[in-house]
Amino acid sequence: MVSVGSGGSSGKLAQGFKPRHVTMLSIAGIIGAGLFVGSGHAIAAAGPATILAYIVSGLLVVLVMRMLGEMAVANPDTGSFSTYADQAIGPWAGFTIGWLYWWFWVLVIPIEALAAGNVLHNWFPQIDIWLYALISVVALAATNLFSVAKYGEFEFWFAMFKVVAIIGFIAAGFAALMGWLPDREVSGLSRLASEQGGFAPNGWSAVVGAFITVMFSFIGTESVTIAAAESSDPAKNIAKATRSVIWRISVFYLLSIFVIISIVPWNDPLLPVQGSYQRALELMNIPYAKFLVDVVVLIAVTSCMNSSIYIASRMLYSLGRRSEAPAFLKVTSSAGVPRAAVIASTVIGAAVAVLNFFAPAGVFDFLLASSGAIALLVYLVIAISQLRMRSLLRRNNVEITFRMWLFPWLTYLVIVFIVCALGVMLVTPEHRTEVTSTISLAIVISFLGIVTARNHARPARVSALG
Repeated sequence: MVSVGSGGSSGKLAQGFKPRHVTMLSIAGIIGAGLFVGSGHAIAAAGPATILAYIVSGLLVVLVMRMLGEMAVANPDTGSFSTYADQAIGPWAGFTIGWLYWWFWVLVIPIEALAAGNVLHNWFPQIDIWLYALISVVALAATNLFSVAKYGEFEFWFAMFKVVAIIGFIAAGFAALMGWLPDREVSGLSRLASEQGGFAPNGWSAVVGAFITVMFSFIGTESVTIAAAESSDPAKNIAKATRSVIWRISVFYLLSIFVIISIVPWNDPLLPVQGSYQRALELMNIPYAKFLVDVVVLIAVTSCMNSSIYIASRMLYSLGRRSEAPAFLKVTSSAGVPRAAVIASTVIGAAVAVLNFFAPAGVFDFLLASSGAIALLVYLVIAISQLRMRSLLRRNNVEITFRMWLFPWLTYLVIVFIVCALGVMLVTPEHRTEVTSTISLAIVISFLGIVTARNHARPARVSALG
């Protein structure tokens, strides 16, 4: 039988998220520093055709979220796709994808902490970057330790700021393209097809490479199903968030990228250096462009770091509830917070941040490479789980009120597409290390998962025989 919840427990999570928290988390959960800064690298590599990479990536995320939404509405759980993989594929699959996902977000913590440290160091150079990074991790861990409502409130205002910043940028860009801003230096939409080498100046292989880079900026969309499990009406909140993913991606990613490629020449040498938003604002003659973008980036990385600690801790908690992590990680405080899971995830994330400065060169890059293809593996597991979960839900007479479109054909299409994308990464020199490192790590964790599942099954068999 499909079970609701995370299994046996020594503590339960509080339902502290208000509807407005979940709504704002779902709106801005996918907005990170990658959009404000990292998009410049993709545009510099593929030209205006980068927008196709964002469209394809966005479409993939929409389909994956629809599949995940079907399972999550029928069975809300803080373990989300890890729990569904456990139920639909097997305990080893839930174990593997749960630990891989936790590892991904633990590595996001130092990445965002170091980005915040760089911004603060530029403003106040008296303090080293690594110390800023460490302080920011500790401060945000504190917001996760007291109650989920406090985390939700912090993240609500972080998300609100990001939404306002992006809408303001799109409005300014539209005004520039319409000629309403004085002394602007942009030539407008004509460059998309005719100027600076055409729409795809470096060929379609560069667009494929940009797709692989862009795709990873969307990971985190699925985390709303984790957060919604701590709200008073998880099924309703998950369905609402999943339905809104289409316009969220269209507005925050596609519209803003369209503005950038219409204003900034793809071969502008400052684009990958300064970032796409800053360069676009400079060409629109917006005063204090660098400072404005630095403030937005600082808020964005702080928000992402905050969410990383939350997501990592909840996945660790769920693994503990399923006896796939040490038992102390499933214990919750009187406020319903898995403090041990929060502290464990934060300590490891902070240690990796410090490691970047004091460990031998290449160690940090090696750790990052190990998470390079986790997003694709998560999407693949979600698709396979949904393919098998549909019949499992029906067999157990669970009503399916939120359905994947054109099942099973779109599900099969997503599976084939992801397998092909992994294959492209494998044969592409700049991405080969990422996919081989991630798959190697997944194999090791899968082996541990199989051993763990057998160890759990053995006492059950003995008990049954007794």
